[in-house]
Amino acid sequence: MSPAAGAPTLRGAAVGRSIGIGLMYGLFRPRVLGAWRVPASGPVILAVNHSHNVDGPMLMGTAPRPVHFLIKKEAFVGPLDPFLRGIGQLKVDRTTADRTAITHALGVLGEGGVLGIFPEGTRGEGDFASLRAGLAYFAVRSGAPIVPVAVLGSTERRGRLISALPPLRSRVDVVFGEAFDAGDKSGRRTRKALDEATVRIQGRLTGHLEQARRLTGRTG
Repeated sequence: MSPAAGAPTLRGAAVGRSIGIGLMYGLFRPRVLGAWRVPASGPVILAVNHSHNVDGPMLMGTAPRPVHFLIKKEAFVGPLDPFLRGIGQLKVDRTTADRTAITHALGVLGEGGVLGIFPEGTRGEGDFASLRAGLAYFAVRSGAPIVPVAVLGSTERRGRLISALPPLRSRVDVVFGEAFDAGDKSGRRTRKALDEATVRIQGRLTGHLEQARRLTGRTG
């Protein structure tokens, strides 16, 4: 089945992964733990903490499968617009229920692909303290398992050459957690069901982040 017009493609995401591998391993020293926990096939959602702009590219370059990220529309400016679209990323308007983005994201999962989501909605402390309901919606609606991912070390220090990036050749840890199902097995998609799923998800993501910090020796 041909993808709908404007829909992200696996080929594009595969190109994005190749670029991410080259850039992230060229600029930094990623340490990847637990990548085997990402299912080798079938739909999956990677839920990633978000404290730095490099977190998305870092995951694209370290995940074992190509990832289609939901990215705020503000990032799609100038030449970045066709580039991000070309590497299979999804533009989303966070101020409204973006039906096009929702359709494309569900399409990625329906085709057995990997959807990347920053469940906090925007860059912050990266501690999963405030989750939006979008992650629960996609997980419950698609039935795809969630794999929590902690990216640690991207904000500890600023680079001397490029202050907006971590220091060149610095270590950034990417820790993948155990896959889990967000739903309660009832198949319900009501607001209450999504709220309950969000609470369950937050508990799992927060627990994974704490475990990842202990595992890597990073306290913040």
